[in-house]
Amino acid sequence: MADKKIDDISGVETTGHEWDGIQELNNPLPRWWVWTFYATIVWAIGYTILYPAWPLLSENTKGVLGYTNRAALTEEMTAATAAQAVFVQKIAAMPLGDILADPELTQFATAGGAAAFKVNCSPCHGSGAAGGPGYPNLNDDDWLWGGDVEAINQTIAHGIRYEADDETRFSEMPAFADILEPEQIREVAAYVWSLTNTPSDPALVEPGKVVFAENCAACHGDDAKGDRDLGAPNLADAIWLKVNSEAQLAAQVARPKHGVMPAWQARLGETTVKELSIYVHSLGGGE
Repeated sequence: MADKKIDDISGVETTGHEWDGIQELNNPLPRWWVWTFYATIVWAIGYTILYPAWPLLSENTKGVLGYTNRAALTEEMTAATAAQAVFVQKIAAMPLGDILADPELTQFATAGGAAAFKVNCSPCHGSGAAGGPGYPNLNDDDWLWGGDVEAINQTIAHGIRYEADDETRFSEMPAFADILEPEQIREVAAYVWSLTNTPSDPALVEPGKVVFAENCAACHGDDAKGDRDLGAPNLADAIWLKVNSEAQLAAQVARPKHGVMPAWQARLGETTVKELSIYVHSLGGGE
């Protein structure tokens, strides 16, 4: 190019490119870099010949070695399954109490349960099992039907209000809008809310206590601490599943919401349900 020239300081010819008065010298590439570049070209050609590389319309080039990662993965998974078989067979055959008495088996079951939880349970209970609106927190010690490992196993295996399973947990609170007057609903909501919070109208608490004793204590108990045999929640511990205010509490009394949990044993098998039970039990709230 016409604007090429020899740099006065280095004595090297310029390329003719200039940015803000800075001219580019036409220095050759380092030899080691050039040879490395050539080597990568040779390696790429060799790889293309030996291994699967290029996509075609319906398949891909196979390479003369016929190697695939899928075959290697299949071998690794087969070996892993064989290594786990002893533990899986023990879990399938042993009662939950005996599994928990074996530290090595408990560790294996907990890991398997954690994996199954992420795939099947986390959409509702969250990845950390902390729950959400309408979905219980499995990390605390507030359990509707009991938090020992056997009770947890029963719940996971057969679900809650899952009509396709004859052994499902089942409890329903009646719609008290069909039984009580609106004022009575406000009163009983004020009373229940007063057990852990400050009600909007303290004057409603005493008459609400009477309404509670006549209509709610049969399931929730005289002290409002619930009844696990009936699946009736504890109303005196400030842990709420479906309400966050006195108004929502009144709405729940009037027209209660009832959740449904599927029965997992038919879907996942008894062994995986045992692993799930041990994992949930290990989260911190298990009894």
